[in-house]
Amino acid sequence: MSLSRSGHPARPEGLALLGLVAVLAALVLVISGCTIPTPTGSANETTPATETSEPATPAELTVTPKDGATGVAIRDGVTASVTDGTITKAVLTNDAGKEIDGTITKDGSEWAPDIPLGYGRTYTLAVTYEGETGKPQTDKRSFTMANPQSIVNARLNTTGGVALESNREYGVGIVVAAQFDRAVSNKEEAEKYMKVTTTPEVEGNWYWLSDSVAHWRPREYYATGTRVQVDLDLEGRDLGDGQWGGEDSSVDFTIGERRVAIADDATKMVTVYHDQKPVKTMPTSMGKGGWATYNGIEMHFWTQPGTYTVLDKSPSVLMDSSTYGLPLSAGYKVTVADGVRLNNEGIYFHALESSMWAQGNTNTSHGCLNLSPADAQWYFDQAVTGDVVEVRGTGGPELTAWQNGDWSVPWEEWQTGGQD
Repeated sequence: MSLSRSGHPARPEGLALLGLVAVLAALVLVISGCTIPTPTGSANETTPATETSEPATPAELTVTPKDGATGVAIRDGVTASVTDGTITKAVLTNDAGKEIDGTITKDGSEWAPDIPLGYGRTYTLAVTYEGETGKPQTDKRSFTMANPQSIVNARLNTTGGVALESNREYGVGIVVAAQFDRAVSNKEEAEKYMKVTTTPEVEGNWYWLSDSVAHWRPREYYATGTRVQVDLDLEGRDLGDGQWGGEDSSVDFTIGERRVAIADDATKMVTVYHDQKPVKTMPTSMGKGGWATYNGIEMHFWTQPGTYTVLDKSPSVLMDSSTYGLPLSAGYKVTVADGVRLNNEGIYFHALESSMWAQGNTNTSHGCLNLSPADAQWYFDQAVTGDVVEVRGTGGPELTAWQNGDWSVPWEEWQTGGQD
């Protein structure tokens, strides 16, 4: 045994070489232990599952009405729609050979004619559609539209019979009148297409004065700035009992400043309020009262108590008592200035200089509210259709809705809808 220079026995060279090999082998094992083997297609390899595709669903077309149908609604009675496909073409032709315009939606799922169709006419409709599979297909059918027993039209007026106008202001008491050209058989059905939309929303409803006249008002006076949209969406609508709607009618207006005039018989004064603040007080002479009968017509001479609205106005009005049955021998025929009409029976605010002695103390008129020329002009200048006029404390019968007394009808009664 040999010794190293340090005095320890010397390690054999073979052992040293074996130790180095062992260390390198261990190092290779450690390195190999950090490596993730990549599948090479051996039996242990995991292959992702292949997705199973479902067969395409064939397109399904739905067309209204059925082939050979009769009595079809001219509005919304003809339509086509498709699921799992698209409509590529639709041709609608009337019995005179004229093609009617229609529109396919952008996604191709629906088609409808652009206009209401003709009452009693026969049409042919050919709709071509296709899906993801198969060839394009065409559905062809013919049908006949409803042939009404009667067609009903309506106008939108003030309660004074004047057409309501769009894009203008009315007073806070404005009442909408729907005037039909014939008796409506099924009022409940008709009201489905008589829509009043307000911004902000208010509570209100239609009230039928007769079979052909319906009025709409809110529960309370409108707030200034309220927007009112009225739509009689009647065209092509089945109103029941053989009646169908004629033309549509609509109007869109705004509510202006709140103006209310109160005529009090106890003081014989009219106080005018703007936005609930008094701005002017005017002496007046109202109806003298009493009843009379001429040529079998009974009449009275009171300014009836109740709530009126301004109907219209004219700088000059011819007043002729014979137009409502009072002969000139007992009545009058005179032209007055600055007339503001309050009902359909000849009641006005107007100027009458000859009664100024009575204004503020004695009622002398046949029903009108007489004012001095200066006061009448002032009231005329600021009055707008729909402004409110309340008459208090006078005699005679209560004002009715027919007499422009819609606001005199209690709300509980108004909600009943009026005539059955």
